[in-house]
Amino acid sequence: MSAQYAWSELFPARHPAAEDPDRSALNVDSDLHPPATEAEISRLEARLGMELPPSYRQFLLFSNGWGNADDCCLLGVEEIGWLRDVDPSVAESWSEPKPEDSWSVPDELYFVYGREQVSSNMRGEYVSDTLLVGYWDDGVVLLNPHVKTPEGEWEAWYLAPWLAGARRFTSFWDLVAHELRSGA
Repeated sequence: MSAQYAWSELFPARHPAAEDPDRSALNVDSDLHPPATEAEISRLEARLGMELPPSYRQFLLFSNGWGNADDCCLLGVEEIGWLRDVDPSVAESWSEPKPEDSWSVPDELYFVYGREQVSSNMRGEYVSDTLLVGYWDDGVVLLNPHVKTPEGEWEAWYLAPWLAGARRFTSFWDLVAHELRSGA
C-alpha cells in the first residue's frame, strides 16, 4: 500500500486565484480544479503505458489540475503527456548535449537534493522521457520515471532557463510542498 499524502492539509480551503503579482507561482489561493476520477487516471496510465507515482496520482484524485492556462498551472489528466510529445521544442532544447557537457552527471553529483543541489547537475538524457505535468513562470514541471524511490515515487523537476537546469525533488509531493513553503 502506498503512502497517503495529505493534500487537503497543504490546501485547507479551495479559494479562487488571487490577483497578486507578488504571489508565488504555486499558492494555496490558486484555482484547484475538481478531482479526477479513478477511471480518468486509469485511462491516463494506460495511455502512458505505466502507473503514475503515488503522490501525483493522489494529487489528481484531490484536484485534476491547478491554476489556468494564462498563468502558472498544473495540467489536468487530459493534457498530461511525455514532454517529447506535448512540448517537443522544450524537450529538444534541454536534451541536446552542449560541447562542454557530458551526457551523464556522476551519481555523487546527481543524487543531491536540497540546498546543496546544483541545478546544472541534471541529466540531459532524461529530459525527453519526462512527464510534463505543468508550467509556471518560464519553466516546466516534470516527473522523471528514470529515478524512482522504493515507494514508487518519481523524481520531480522544475526546469527553467534561469536555473540553467532543474531544481529536483525526490517526489511530486516534495516539489509542491517546497514551492508552497517558499511562496508563503
